[in-house]
Amino acid sequence: MTSRHLPVLDLAPPAVAPDGPRPAAAAADARVAEFRPVDQALPRFWVWTLGCQMNKSDSEEMAGRLLATGCAEAPGMEAADLIVINTCAIREAAEAKVIGRQGALAALKAANPALRVVLTGCAVRERDRAGLRRRFPAVDLFLRPDEEPELVERLGLASAQGPVGLGSGNGAPNPPGSAVAPRTAATTVVKGVAVSAADHLAGSRADAVASGAVRRESAVAAWLPIIYGCDKTCTYCIVPFSRGPERSRPFDEVVDEARALAAAGYREITLLGQNVNSYGHDLPAEARFAHVAEARRAGRQIDRASRPDLAELIRAIDALRGPDGGLAVPRLRFITSHPWDLSDRLVDAMAEAPSVCAALHLPVQSGDDEVLHRMGRQYSIAHYEERLGRIRGAIPGIAVSTDVIVGFCGETEAQFASTLRLLETIRYEQVFAAAYSPRPGTPATRLPDDVPAAVKKERLNRLLALQEEIGFARNRERLGSVASVLVDTLERPRGHDHAEEGGEPPPPTLAGRDPFAAPLPDGWVRLAGRSRENRLVHLAGPAAIVGSIVDVRIEAVGPYSLRGVLA
Repeated sequence: MTSRHLPVLDLAPPAVAPDGPRPAAAAADARVAEFRPVDQALPRFWVWTLGCQMNKSDSEEMAGRLLATGCAEAPGMEAADLIVINTCAIREAAEAKVIGRQGALAALKAANPALRVVLTGCAVRERDRAGLRRRFPAVDLFLRPDEEPELVERLGLASAQGPVGLGSGNGAPNPPGSAVAPRTAATTVVKGVAVSAADHLAGSRADAVASGAVRRESAVAAWLPIIYGCDKTCTYCIVPFSRGPERSRPFDEVVDEARALAAAGYREITLLGQNVNSYGHDLPAEARFAHVAEARRAGRQIDRASRPDLAELIRAIDALRGPDGGLAVPRLRFITSHPWDLSDRLVDAMAEAPSVCAALHLPVQSGDDEVLHRMGRQYSIAHYEERLGRIRGAIPGIAVSTDVIVGFCGETEAQFASTLRLLETIRYEQVFAAAYSPRPGTPATRLPDDVPAAVKKERLNRLLALQEEIGFARNRERLGSVASVLVDTLERPRGHDHAEEGGEPPPPTLAGRDPFAAPLPDGWVRLAGRSRENRLVHLAGPAAIVGSIVDVRIEAVGPYSLRGVLA
């Protein structure tokens, strides 16, 4: 049977978040079963995710909701009847990837008239809706990030027993007699601009988790969103205008989801947020959190009194125990942090909670105070280094990574040199760097983008070359050590896809004795995983150890990864 042609319901969200009495959902009725869509008529879907870990988590929810309706996942984009593109707009290059695929998508739609394309993620902003169809002509439906829970309703895929806009939004019937609040998107105003209110996202997440409508990409490590949106003031960043202001999930709901993940066998949980260590400041004060009151050391002040913070959440998840009395969650991580909220309470919790991994991603963006001021970061390099010194003193050996933007408005050669000196001083394990690209709608577009593109590229290459040297040196320090590795990947046999025409791929730059130089023992395969310091470790062993935490002796290292043998 051919796939159904999906309707596209381009609903206008209410101006404010819905409230008032909760309407009762219709009870399940077996007599309507014959009217449900048959499996063969439901579309096969493919989700293409770009960008950050929050996008990956959002895609897991959308895929889970589609699976709950009875849709099947296609083996690839070309075989799909529904393509969901979860975009990133932090860098121009990410949006350019999607724009560049519009012709290919149009060709797929010509070959399959039933194909529908949905675009969501940070590229979809309320103020830009009028221009989206011009930039993305192959797209049928645009959803802001906060509208993603409405995906199945907007496509007419909700169950006959699930009223549109109610309940989990995953197509599953609501329990008989239940009263479920509407989970529809609303808008608010930030600096005169209409943006996502995001008030309903915590409830939508709870619905999805309760109904099992989250399709996890991994059976070993899980994403766990704890706060949505962003209240920060970075002039170059589009996130506050695409995802709205910060909205924290209730403390007990987060702990309950972590407990359920542990019971399901997940060995690692990563707490997610655009600024994860802002968690809890917008939640109601409670007597049980009366001991929480530490103020920010930089940036805009907020009232933390008697509200849960990330430190409290970490300790609660760390306190979970399994049937054997051991840690229910052996490994706990969180991203992304902001220097405003790296509190002493958080540092102490990281040092004292055995489940917390010895890794921190702390974006600095520039090594020059004047550039940081133009970026709206509201901290100085002295503050950043003081906080980093505090955490390195509390957790010896902690691995630190960062983000850097080169060529921001007005950056001089001397200011860029300050960034290089900062890298040499701090010696990060990893740096994620990009050349500045103006994002329409951000405050930085009012500043002159006066660093030539060629200069930006040259500076970026210099910074990456320096960091490669630093990363290689930091990894060489690990030679001969034993790393605790959570094995999560069965690596495919290496091909020559990236070889120069007519030749072999260049050998990796390695120090030490390569454990893969000799043939693997019978029955062994190449595997990969992450150390507690978040270093990528390649090893060999039986496939059965995927999902296990094993000791690996490091015998060779490169600039970006380690290689070892089972200790």
